[in-house]
Amino acid sequence: MSGREHAGAAFGGSRVLSEDARKLYLQAVNENGRLSRSACPVTSVPALDELLKLGLLIPDSDEPGALLAVDPAQLAGSLSSTWQRQALDLLSRAVSLPGDLSELAEAFHAPDTTGGAIEYIHGKARINQRLQQSAAAGVTEGLSMQPGGPRPAEMLTSFLARDLEILRHGASMRTIYNASTRYHQATRDYVAKLTEEGWQFRTLDEPYARLIIVDRKLAVIPVVDDDLAAFIHDPAIVSFLIEEVFERSWNRALEFDGDRSVPQQVVSRLRQTIIDLMLAGTNHRVIARRLGISERTLARHIAELREEYHVDSLFQLGYALGRSTRPELG
Repeated sequence: MSGREHAGAAFGGSRVLSEDARKLYLQAVNENGRLSRSACPVTSVPALDELLKLGLLIPDSDEPGALLAVDPAQLAGSLSSTWQRQALDLLSRAVSLPGDLSELAEAFHAPDTTGGAIEYIHGKARINQRLQQSAAAGVTEGLSMQPGGPRPAEMLTSFLARDLEILRHGASMRTIYNASTRYHQATRDYVAKLTEEGWQFRTLDEPYARLIIVDRKLAVIPVVDDDLAAFIHDPAIVSFLIEEVFERSWNRALEFDGDRSVPQQVVSRLRQTIIDLMLAGTNHRVIARRLGISERTLARHIAELREEYHVDSLFQLGYALGRSTRPELG
């Protein structure tokens, strides 16, 4: 029998023996306290194993293949004492565990001494784990710049409860998204719910790098794409990133509360980017991915551009766009 089954029985969980094992033990008792292994059907093997592991049946030293029944009352007293000692030992180990591992925990959380005030973390999973550890004590202020397109709807849903909890503990949070997120319904819903609780969002329609700042003490920036990140603890560098990178970007960004309406400034800049990419011969699917919008949203913008330029086909639109951007000859 497993330790888990023993524990369950000791604390009022499942019974110590299965019904089949009970029946097999009673069979041995009815046969003068003896049971022959060879006489047990194959279906009784699991029940036989239970009885042997618990100690209710033991091998007969005088007759190979025979098993003897043990007094349950005597066995219960012995096992009860043993299990109580084991339970006390486990409890003692559980109480001392945090202290025993504290030195290792300090080494794990300490900044990389080879990097001084900069700690390099490889791999997205470890980066996310490190961020969660940094926020575990409770965030009071969070600043972030999140480039790229919208996150998957299921990811935003999984983040929502955690982020609402952060706000309800009194944290001040500001996030900059790419302007394309305004066209993503799941992002709009996520932003609307968090905005109601005090989280501030803005969008920026120009290229920028990822940046996360926790409590003005830690800054996280990508080093090689998103697979290597630098965790910066130096106060001077963190202050520089706040004032010269985040705040400047925040001041240029436009407020975003999850509303469906998109500012005309955002629409104009997005369409100009679409025009530039189309004139460069970029595939529609690539354009949509690069801008972080769906192909359906891209198709709607192109349809509105055709209407604006009074043309019926993509070929005519390309021609009209080319003429409109061609410099006039003197």
